[in-house]
Amino acid sequence: MWKQMLPALRMTLLMTVVTGLIYPGVITGLCQVLFRSQANGSLITRNGQVVGSALIGQSFTKAEYFQPRPSAAGAEGYDASASGGSNLGPTSQKLIDRVKGSVARLHTDNPAMQGAVPADLATASGSGLDPHLSPASAAVQIERVAKARGISVDQLRPVVDQLTEGRDLGLLGEPRVNVLALNLALDEKFPVR
Repeated sequence: MWKQMLPALRMTLLMTVVTGLIYPGVITGLCQVLFRSQANGSLITRNGQVVGSALIGQSFTKAEYFQPRPSAAGAEGYDASASGGSNLGPTSQKLIDRVKGSVARLHTDNPAMQGAVPADLATASGSGLDPHLSPASAAVQIERVAKARGISVDQLRPVVDQLTEGRDLGLLGEPRVNVLALNLALDEKFPVR
């Protein structure tokens, strides 16, 4: 019996060491050398303090900030420990009510808004933690943010344009604006008075 079990135990021990210790250690080391920022969460710091991650959305509710898309992560939204979509289908009354509420809040917060509501301001992302907005969603909020900061729309629009990221490799994904990076840039360039 031991004749058959010893090779199996040796192989289990060897594969545990190789795939459970050596391989993850090598990959972690390579990532720390080649992609240090990404491997450590793409954290954004200001004055020596971490203020967020470029990869995880967070809530901004004040009028002087661009607001991200709604979040279904956790009871209050933007809970990174509860990342995930709501799993509500298109016929779900709860989803319909949430979208209607998001649209109503958007119109209340941005009374000058005209035209169609960008979809990403009415619906949550699959993870509930999307850190980006479409340029159209940022444009809808420019007038409100400019007014709250006491600046003109013409002063604010170039900042949004400058922070708009294009498609990856010129063809993958959609143009987008990182909400945290945009709000931090506004705090530096146009502090609230």
